[in-house]
Amino acid sequence: MALLTAQNLSLAFGWRPLLQEVSFSLEAGERVALLGRNGEGKSTLLNVIRGAQVPDEGVVQVADGMSVAYLPQDPPTITGVTVRAVVEGGLQSVVDDLARYQALMADFRDEDGQELAALEARINANEGWQLQSRVEDLLRRFELEGEQPIESLSGGWKRRVWLARVLVSRPQVLLLDEPTNHLDLSAIAWLEGVLNEFAGAVIFVTHDRAFMRNVANRIWSLDRGELLDVKSTYQRFLQTQAELLHAQALAQAKFDKKLAEEEKWIRQGIKARRTRNEGRVRALKEMRKAHAARLAQQGKAVLRLDGGERSGKLVIVAEGVSFAHEGAVHLIKNFNAIIERGEKIGLIGANGVGKTTLLNVLLGKIPPQEGQVKHGTKLEIAYFDQLRAALDESQTLRENLGEGKDYVEINGQRKHVVAYLQDFLFPPERWQTPVSALSGGERARLLLAKLFARPANVLVLDEPTNDLDVETLELLEEVLLEYQGTVLIVSHDRQFLDAIVTRSWVFNQALGKIEEVVGGFEDWINQGGAIEQLEAPKAQVEKIKEEKPAVKEKSPTKSVKLSYKHQRELEQLPAKIEQAEQVLERLTLVIQDEAFYQREHTEQAQALAELEQAQAQLDELLMRWMELEEGAD
Repeated sequence: MALLTAQNLSLAFGWRPLLQEVSFSLEAGERVALLGRNGEGKSTLLNVIRGAQVPDEGVVQVADGMSVAYLPQDPPTITGVTVRAVVEGGLQSVVDDLARYQALMADFRDEDGQELAALEARINANEGWQLQSRVEDLLRRFELEGEQPIESLSGGWKRRVWLARVLVSRPQVLLLDEPTNHLDLSAIAWLEGVLNEFAGAVIFVTHDRAFMRNVANRIWSLDRGELLDVKSTYQRFLQTQAELLHAQALAQAKFDKKLAEEEKWIRQGIKARRTRNEGRVRALKEMRKAHAARLAQQGKAVLRLDGGERSGKLVIVAEGVSFAHEGAVHLIKNFNAIIERGEKIGLIGANGVGKTTLLNVLLGKIPPQEGQVKHGTKLEIAYFDQLRAALDESQTLRENLGEGKDYVEINGQRKHVVAYLQDFLFPPERWQTPVSALSGGERARLLLAKLFARPANVLVLDEPTNDLDVETLELLEEVLLEYQGTVLIVSHDRQFLDAIVTRSWVFNQALGKIEEVVGGFEDWINQGGAIEQLEAPKAQVEKIKEEKPAVKEKSPTKSVKLSYKHQRELEQLPAKIEQAEQVLERLTLVIQDEAFYQREHTEQAQALAELEQAQAQLDELLMRWMELEEGAD
């Protein structure tokens, strides 16, 4: 039996249709992933289904006794209440049903029969349950402390609380808008289990492809108002979508050819003053209308990265780095790392374990309490902040991007700000929109546009995938794979990490250390890692404080300054390192040439020996630079 049915839903905002005669039915056990580009109307469709938005045409019918619950993308912020109170708030619908039923029974009329039947069905579904015991059961299942203040929890744990609030009324249909946003990997795995065990039907908006593969058994894709419905896996959906787009392109090409022929025919008829075939003329007019009404598929963003001047081979060196907020456990303890040019490193771990803190320490924004961090030469760093702090809410898109200028320069080419905004799918009517009015996906695209508008040979991306649609995500992957600079990425998107990173720093809570592995998340799992090892204590919430962190007292040490000779040597080393890198690069290109292996064996051996010597010389210079830098501090 269908829990919910929609018939011929149509809805347009202005000139653009979001829904065009959309119909579907939903049954128990179906877990539907709702896909589509940012702005295509996914959240609007959820609002229509739950009755918060009235369609221009069509109707949504919910079976008697069935209830629909909704978890928004950004649940409201609440302070001053406990976790238990927030969850108990979800029972209000049950209490309201009981009160409404009693009021109707007290003053019964014939026209009340249908409403009474629906109320009775929902009340019967709650028989045998004590409401308070239901709250306790959910708190236990979701591992929540009922008396804990809601504001003390991290974003991921707050989302658990709100999901418990939604489920406490025992809905048959669950609507989730971006449920994995701001969840860490262990929380995402937990949510996958909850949804796979849910007895009713689920519709969820997501751009997390791994989550989709693990949960969805039906895929909806909203594109230009039309809903593509595939009752199968995500992989099968991708094949169906590609086949459909190919067939659509062929049909449009055939239509356009026919239209061109008809336009040519009517022009020739007018010129020759021949009597026209009125039926053919009417058909041509209809073709013109159909062509004008055709909505082109939303284009892809055009992402270009300007790598700027190449950095030195050594980018960042961390030696014995430790950091803890005042009165808290160490987030980072005795961390050592060498980051070389061109590496792509992923930071994997639970929310609150110190990933963002480590980035800020490595970038020099927060001084380490122990150890030291050294930066290489010619670094140009661009930082993507998960909180979007680089965007001014009061300014327009154009003002945020241009910063008082009309042009941006990408890879040596000037481009007008408005044309650059179009590359990131912002149409002219959006250019003067304040940032405060943008959706989450639009903000993420604008921040990427601002980030990529200046040269950078080091990219630091803190949760860049939140709110981005699948197409933009895949394009970002392609750009980062081709990028020759250095990349540090914090993300909970498993597929995104696996596609890009060459090695990972895993904040392994079970081992109590930052574990280094070659490859991404899947590689770590294959090497014996388990997602349970990432879980952090619920109360541990990372807070980057403005005040000066507590610094461990050290015994006074005598300051040692470099001699004049050593200071001069230090000043000359960057040029020597750059020269050594150029020699190494030239020799590497020689070795990589296919013609090299046609040479005499003695020539090959000599070239390989020179390459080895050049590498050794570069390593020696880098080590000397590190020694002198340490003495100069």
